[in-house]
Amino acid sequence: MTPVTTFADRKVALFGLGGSGLATAHALIAGGAEVVAWDDGAEGVAKAAGEGIPTADLREADWSEFGALVLAPGVPLTHPEPHWTVRLARDAGVEIIGDIELFCRERRALAPGAPFVAITGTNGKSTTTALIAHVLSQAGRDVQMGGNIGTAILSLAPPDGSRVHVIELSSFQIDLTPSLDPSVGVLMNITPDHLDRHGTMEQYAAIKERLIQGAGLAVVGIDDAPSRAIADRRGEGLVRVHVGTGSVPADGLGAGEGIVRDGAGEELADVTGVGSLRGAHNWQNAAVAVAVARALDVAPEQIRAGLASFPGLPHRMEEVGRRGRVLFVNDSKATNADSTEKALTAFRDIHWILGGKAKDGGIFPLVPYFERVAHAYLIGAASDAFAATLEGAVPYTRCGTLDVAVETAAANAAASGVPEPVVLLSPACASYDQFRNFEVRGDRFRELVKGLPGQGDDR
Repeated sequence: MTPVTTFADRKVALFGLGGSGLATAHALIAGGAEVVAWDDGAEGVAKAAGEGIPTADLREADWSEFGALVLAPGVPLTHPEPHWTVRLARDAGVEIIGDIELFCRERRALAPGAPFVAITGTNGKSTTTALIAHVLSQAGRDVQMGGNIGTAILSLAPPDGSRVHVIELSSFQIDLTPSLDPSVGVLMNITPDHLDRHGTMEQYAAIKERLIQGAGLAVVGIDDAPSRAIADRRGEGLVRVHVGTGSVPADGLGAGEGIVRDGAGEELADVTGVGSLRGAHNWQNAAVAVAVARALDVAPEQIRAGLASFPGLPHRMEEVGRRGRVLFVNDSKATNADSTEKALTAFRDIHWILGGKAKDGGIFPLVPYFERVAHAYLIGAASDAFAATLEGAVPYTRCGTLDVAVETAAANAAASGVPEPVVLLSPACASYDQFRNFEVRGDRFRELVKGLPGQGDDR
């Protein structure tokens, strides 16, 4: 835990009692703050009270007594309309912050030079966060990883000059962190997302840019227009990252066909044989990790070894095993067409399991990649709509459920005769027509693959 001493002997309102909210309350109390916590759900309030956290309805509180409102990132700050606690805090002139801001203030108070790597972006930030943490850890560094990727930041060990915090940040978290100042800030990319929470694409991009503005060194992917513009405004203290066959930025790194090079053309890393880093999006992840590790003085051979040993993240193009020549890949995290596109570009001879609760646009954006698909296996509520898109372009089988799809796809792939057919679960759909979440869906896929006759784990 990181006790929050910067609010010692002050009264703090806290709203939102999920995992990060509870961790924040405990950290504030450990640092000497007087906390008054609340949630719109009775279950969250009861859980907090059971853990010894003082609770009271903040509608009835005297807001003039509070030094801050600490808001959970999932609670609306501006759109579609401010939460009622936000209105009460603003009316009383009380600052509104989140747990990342508390960490930043504690870092400045305890160890202002402590390495702090913050990663954001619309896509790829979780894999990149895990990859950076893995490379640093394999190089012998004391690494604390958390934030949006899972572990609440204040549950981690406190800042220390020899300890590296590698933290994934969502736009919601950045919006609640006015003094965000990482030693290295990473912006992967920007595409439209969360506009219901930020109003416009311009506002969403501006929030992402704040992570870069306060960073000592900025590492920015420049393969989309909003990110390029942000990089241009940054100027000095910048590493640009470009993916593709074009020229490498003079002040950055390039990743083409899995080879990471600097602006002078020197090869820094080769991830072409790393199964967990397949595809152009993972080449960008690797290049960013190289840039961050170099900035933190990790030796070149340690960087290459860390990349080569990266196991990947569960449910993100996760290689779960083989059955003879057939590779099985769990990409259950792909809940929309944009995410599934990454997997379809990374493989050929694909036996594609897809379906669930469809998102707007369905799989129509994936038509250009259909030539990579040998056969499709439809599950869930989207089966009719997806069949209509596939008709005449890709042979398909209506399987209904995941167990039928895995068994059928495995048999067809084994009989295909190609060198390495791939059974790919990349649903391009939400899971909740048949599964509680994408993790449960991916875990079930893994179990089904492990249960196939003759299935091995020679990854």
